Amino acid sequence: MSKRTRSSFGRRLRRTGVLCLALLTGGCASYHALPLAKSADLAPNLAALDLALPTAKIAPARPLTIDQIGLLAVLNDPALAAERGRLDVAKAALLQASVLPNPQLGFGFGALISGPATLSSYTASLSEDVGAILTYRPRVAAARARVGSVNADLLWREWQVAEQARLLAFDLHGLDAGIAILRRQQHLLAREVAAVRAATAAGSLDLRAEAPLLAAKANAEQALAARELMALRAWHRLDALLGLAPSARFAIARPILAPPPADLAPLIASLPERRPDLIALRLGYKGADKTLRAAILAQFPALVLGGSGGRDTSNVVTAGPQITLALPFFDRNQGQIAAARATRRLLRAQYRDRLDAAAGAAESLAADERRLAADLTAARQAKAQADALFRAARAAYGAGNLDQRTFADYETTALARALNVVDLEQSLGRDRLTLAVALGLGLPKTRLVAGRKDKRP
Repeated sequence: MSKRTRSSFGRRLRRTGVLCLALLTGGCASYHALPLAKSADLAPNLAALDLALPTAKIAPARPLTIDQIGLLAVLNDPALAAERGRLDVAKAALLQASVLPNPQLGFGFGALISGPATLSSYTASLSEDVGAILTYRPRVAAARARVGSVNADLLWREWQVAEQARLLAFDLHGLDAGIAILRRQQHLLAREVAAVRAATAAGSLDLRAEAPLLAAKANAEQALAARELMALRAWHRLDALLGLAPSARFAIARPILAPPPADLAPLIASLPERRPDLIALRLGYKGADKTLRAAILAQFPALVLGGSGGRDTSNVVTAGPQITLALPFFDRNQGQIAAARATRRLLRAQYRDRLDAAAGAAESLAADERRLAADLTAARQAKAQADALFRAARAAYGAGNLDQRTFADYETTALARALNVVDLEQSLGRDRLTLAVALGLGLPKTRLVAGRKDKRP
């Protein structure tokens, strides 16, 4: 080979090497820093939140319905945003399961140092793991089922966050109504205490007449303080669900709840097809079943097929197949098979337990709702009677036919009846909201934030 030919061959060899190196590194991932947040990122008000619902964008200046508040919590809850990373992990596992192992390339070179030979020797081999190909389909199917399971579980978590936000907003509306009644009662008792004290100072009443009024006033103040504290804590929990600062406040529209379905039997029977948590468990069971299939296939001896060839120092060139077979004397993948079977049995039992609990909870909530509806009807009738007596007493008091203390008792009774109605309405509304979620009604069937990226660092 001439010097010029050797130089040309060297240049081509270098270019080929550079090209191969570029192809090998072109698909490699690169590192980018992802720094942690240095401070809290709580929104000061509604306008700073993500307000784009699937149907329309919320106007923060208007009172929000409890359904709007529930959907806003799904879009903005920081804890839920952190949970969504589980789906990325599951997708990464699916990608890993979908990739076959790389072929193994081997090369050896023996430089001739001394001896009767005339050439240096070399060997080369190319092989592939056949076992990974045999288990490819069930492994990918298991990983794909886990992605679906995580996605369904995230939808269930979104439902739960929406339910918590709706319940808190509903509670706040009821607490405000109860606080208004208790403040009226406190004002009434304060006025009565002042009147009794004036009469006592004038000598027309005994000092003992003030004692029951003071006790009632103390009880009213305690009840008012308790409700105001409950409202403050409810606001803090709702702000946390929405990603708002604890001091943020906004107007809540009067809740309007639809009555529960008259016939629950078909809804309970179809729970496995509608409740995301049950769908997640079913997909998880499917993934465990596919994992068991892959483990059973992997019990057969590990097999690596390929070819090898080379040249020895006497210029003898050889080539042929290469087989590597694991002898299953000790490990027949029995550990992985046992673990996969146990996991499948566990998920089967968990699904049965969740299905029974879901059906039982729906029936229990429906029974509670019927009882509370009957109690509320009776309480409203009692309130109407107390209001009628109060109106009659007010007319008699205005005509001078009734003393102030008796008139105040009628008013106190009417306020107590009104407060009882508010409490029963709250209990009934909470049961109806919880029953709707238990039956899988009234909430989005797909995730609101599917495909969105978290903008936070």
